[in-house]
Amino acid sequence: MNPSVDALRRQFRSTIGRALVSCGDTIVYVEAGRVAEVLRWLKETAGQQYNYLVDVTAVEYRDPERPIEVVYELFSLERRAPLRVKAELAKDRLEVDSVVPIWAGANWLEREVYDMFGITFRGHPDLRRILMWETYAEGYPLRKDFPLRGRFSRAEQVRQALGTSPEAHYSMEELSIADAYHELPEDMRARLAKGERGVIPEPGHE
Repeated sequence: MNPSVDALRRQFRSTIGRALVSCGDTIVYVEAGRVAEVLRWLKETAGQQYNYLVDVTAVEYRDPERPIEVVYELFSLERRAPLRVKAELAKDRLEVDSVVPIWAGANWLEREVYDMFGITFRGHPDLRRILMWETYAEGYPLRKDFPLRGRFSRAEQVRQALGTSPEAHYSMEELSIADAYHELPEDMRARLAKGERGVIPEPGHE
């Protein structure tokens, strides 16, 4: 088991719940109300240094009595060590503090969890849907109670999708990045259209 678990127990005591190893990965459960505090400690404390937030996601189990889990995949670049942190949320209170102040890269990750599961991240700077449009009214597609074909008819789904204005929900900065595509050289736009990726030369082979 990852030695960070013992360090967490010494530092946070009862805030740290059960810990286990699954398929070689250490998983540690943290009290939801203090998860941001614990994650900041894991990032900033010497000897821990989990400075790379790999992912933020969520899990809902088929058993309706089990809580929804918010999952944080961490990695220490210096120590080459992974750690999975989970926080359990009651289904009638799906909210947890945002970790965007700790890792700016959590911005879009938390938005996706909000969009797909309906989990609110307190303190997020711009919490809105990222995959579905802002006025999407069918709920949260990755929840277990979400119907396979959605809650509306296909005709109604198409009508709503065609009636949206995606541009209205983007900032000027985001739109300017999209507009910059047309300023790229023609050959580069052609490669992007085909899904080709550029090759980064190795040092000494420029």
